[in-house]
Order: sequence, then C-alpha cells, then structure tokens
Amino acid sequence: MNIIDWIVLFGTLILIVGYGVYKTYGPKDMESYLKGNNDMNWWTIGLSIMATQASAITFLSTPGQAYEDGMRFVQFYFGLPIAMIIISAFFLPIYYKLKIYTAYEYLEGRFDLKTRTLAALLFLVQRGLGAGITIYAPAIILSTLLGWNLTWTNIFIGVLVIIYTVSGGTKAVSITQRQQMVVMMGGMVLAGLLVIQLLPVKFTEALHVAGKMERLNIVNFDFDLSDRYNFWSGITGALFLFLSYFGTDQSQVQRYLTGKSLNQSRMGLIMNGFLKVPMQFVILFIGVMVFVFYQFFQPPVFFNSVQTEKLLDSDYREEFHGLEAEFKEKFEEKNAQIFAMVDAIESGNEEEVISLRAQINQQAADQEAIRTQVKELIVKNDPLAETRDTDYVFMRFVMDFLPKGVVGLLFAVIFSAAMSSTASELNALGSTCTIDIYKRSIKKEESSKHYMISSKWFTAIWGGIAIIFATYASLFENLIQAVNLLGSLFYGVILGIFIVGFFLKRIGGTAVFTAALITEAIILLIHWHNGSELFGINIDIGFLWYNPIGCLLVMLIAGLIQLFRGMLSKS
Repeated sequence: MNIIDWIVLFGTLILIVGYGVYKTYGPKDMESYLKGNNDMNWWTIGLSIMATQASAITFLSTPGQAYEDGMRFVQFYFGLPIAMIIISAFFLPIYYKLKIYTAYEYLEGRFDLKTRTLAALLFLVQRGLGAGITIYAPAIILSTLLGWNLTWTNIFIGVLVIIYTVSGGTKAVSITQRQQMVVMMGGMVLAGLLVIQLLPVKFTEALHVAGKMERLNIVNFDFDLSDRYNFWSGITGALFLFLSYFGTDQSQVQRYLTGKSLNQSRMGLIMNGFLKVPMQFVILFIGVMVFVFYQFFQPPVFFNSVQTEKLLDSDYREEFHGLEAEFKEKFEEKNAQIFAMVDAIESGNEEEVISLRAQINQQAADQEAIRTQVKELIVKNDPLAETRDTDYVFMRFVMDFLPKGVVGLLFAVIFSAAMSSTASELNALGSTCTIDIYKRSIKKEESSKHYMISSKWFTAIWGGIAIIFATYASLFENLIQAVNLLGSLFYGVILGIFIVGFFLKRIGGTAVFTAALITEAIILLIHWHNGSELFGINIDIGFLWYNPIGCLLVMLIAGLIQLFRGMLSKS
C-alpha cells in the first residue's frame, strides 16, 4: 500500500473510534452504560444488529467462498426474516415487560438460578471463543497482506475496540457501528462496481460465464443432511441458529434492548431481517465477479503470497517455477476457450457452448490439480503452513488491481468489521458477567456505579482474553464456517432452554437444567464423530443441523424428565 492508502485506512479508523468516544464518554450508572438510557431509534438498532453479525470474516471469507463455491451460501440466510418475525412477536414483548439487562435474567424467574447461570456460562464460553476468532480471523490475513506481525495485529484490533467499548458502553458500540456499516457497505459496493468495470466483457456476458461455470447456483432444493447449504438447511437448521443468535445471544439482545420502545426495537429487527439477505447476496456476487475477472486475467497459482515467497527462497524454487509455467499454459488455453464460449453464447450456438464448457471444466480441473501440487510443496517446505487460500482471494485482488485510496478504504472495511463485531461481543460478555454472575451470585448489594465500573473491568478482561485466544488460535477450514460451527455447538441448547421457558409452562428448572447438560454432551459427541460412526451409526450431517437437534432434544428430554418426576411424586 502507498501513503494515500495508509492515510485513508488510519484516518477512517481514528475518526470512527474518536467519534464513538466523543459522543458517549462518561456514563454515570449501570442503566446508561448497559442500556444506553434506552434512547436508540429503530434504524440505529437495525444497523447495529447488522454490524454485530457482519464481522470481518463476512467481508474476507464470503467473497472467497463465492469464488470457490458460487452463490449457494446465500441460502444460509433464508431463515433470517422468519426468525426476526418470530423474535419480534414472542421474545421481545417478554424482555421489554420484564425490563431486563440480559436475556438470561428471564430464566431465573421462569426456572431457577442454576438454569440462568448455566445458560449464561454457555454463552460466555462460546461467545468468548467467538470474540477471539473475530479478532484472529482478519488479523492473520491482514498481517499477511500488510506484512505486519500477527500478534501485534491482534493487539491493535483488540485495543482499538477496548478503548471505545469500555469508555462508552452499549451506546458507544451502537453509535460506532452506525458509522462502520456506512464504511463497510460503501467500500464493498465500490469494490463491486470497480471489478465489473475492469472486466474485458460486457456485464451480461460476465453473467453468462459465471452461470456456465456454476457460480450462480443460488438455490438448491435437494434434501441432503450432509450438505451444509441448501434451501432446507437454510429455513430449518439456520432458522434455529438465528432464533438462538438473535433471540438469546446477549451480543444481539443488548443491541435491541436499547430501543426507545418495543416498536422501535421490533422495527430494527425487521429491518435487519429484510436487508441482511440482499447484503449477503451483494457480497457473494462480488466474489463471483472476482471469479469471472480471474477467468480473463491470470490469477496467482496460490493467493497467499507469503507462502509462495517462502517457496521461492527454498530448495523447491525450480519445481515451483515449473508448476507456475504449467499453470499459466493451462490458463491461456482456458482463457481462449472462455472468449470462444462468450462468442458462441452471443451467436446462440448452444452445441458449441456445451462443447466449450466441457473443455473449460477440464482445464479448470487441470489448474486445480496444479494448485494441489503447489500446496503439497508448501507443506513440504513448511509442515505447519496453511494451504487453504480462499480467504485471501478478495483482498489479494484488491491489492493487485484496485486504485490508490480504494485499497486503504477496503482495508478500513475489514478493520471496521472486526471492530464492530468484537465490540458487541465484549460489551455483551461484560454485561453478562456483571448481571448474571457477579451481581447475582457474588456481590449482591452494591451501588449502580459499582456495577458500572465492574462491567467496564469485565469488558476489558474479556478483551484481553479474546486477544490471547486470537494470538494462539489456528485457521479453520473456512473462517466464516468456523464462526457458524462454533455457534451451532451451543446455540441449539440455549434456544431449547428459552423455548421451554416461553411455551412449555409445566416443565420446571431441574428438568430443563438436566436436559440442557445431557443435550450439550450429545451435540459435542455427534460433532466429535461427525464423518464417522457413533454406536454403529454412520454420522454425516451439516453442522447447521446441530441447532434444531439441540433445541428439540432439550425440549424432548426436559419433557420426559418432568413427566418421570411427576410419576415418581405421585407414587
């Protein structure tokens, strides 16, 4: 990056953090710190909810996923509008009626203290780990692209977030997220327009190329439990995930509990429900356009340039050069065939299109085989090297082809997204520790100011824990899948507890507490054996199905335990 990009990057970040501190500095009590005096309007709530979910992983990993796998990931969000309507109708009125600070306060009144504490601890575990991932995921890629030390990149992101989150609390998070969403979506839309402008063919022709190469595969109605992303997993498994995430995860609940009224919070949720799907569609579509771009301009044989530079300095240099030359030859052959296919599409020669498409697919397979050999060389040179490079696709394109200033803006997008999600998570972790653990079970009778200061300390401590976890974490198969997987291991159980509380009035605290522990053990056991056998049964399911399985098992097991306890009491 040049000086203009650095000015844009740091100028944007300093303005956002400075604005957040300036507008919200100095809350005097717990009410203002944790709930922002309940003065947020619906569109600020909606943008804050969207920014909380739209982490840096969204902007780094999603375009790369579309590059590799097409548009089908958008199906993951099909259940989101339904979830927002259900939460607005059933969850929100209860939360507002009880005037709670955290979602888990409800559980003590409905069940007992141990159930409230269990749900809070499950949240703290999964969200604490999640906060580490939301820092680490962009840090490892940004440190690679910018040539920064990974540990210092983790610290830089984490400390920026801690400054304004600890300073201004919930209101600071919401206000800064409003600015961050403008930067994030403005930057991504600009990147999308620029990639389309850089294409050597018309936009309609680019769509034809993407379609023929199976990158516009938006909806798949085939029912397959092992398929992570299809229509059915989107409106069932993902629906349960979103119900739990937006309805019971304090990082989201805290966003809409700051609303001026129940209606303002409802409108914010509905706004998120109906804008999130188009937003994800746009980000995925940008990834598809980057894929089309690289059909006309030669892509790197491996997108993580740090690993290829290591190869060039190793004993495998000559072998790598040979693979690069072979990769270039295959690209040139495929490139000529793609131009020929565009001409055949324009002339309506379907037979020629089918023939060329088969040849192009074969060339693409040959290119992928060469990439596999390069990955094998990378591992030979460094056994600990990460060989999955799809998370580097988008930002490598940005750095190589976009103009000065825009590169800095896109890096600001990634940093802003990392900060927005992490801020919500730390704010929620501090609130939950204060309200559900510290205030309820440790220091029960202290002043409002004392609990505000405690919340600041807990927020800062969780920030430190997240930075430490980020420093010692390692890449998952795909960053965005890592976050959804981590949530799916816990969200189903937490949602099940709340669903029992809302709708199954005869089930008591002991039954649901026991059922939650049993179910969480089952989910972890299923995940551990997913892809193999468990008690002689072949387990092969997409992780999104953990959410409905966990929720339904809590309901079923709790019902059976309550029934059994009732029978014993009568006998």
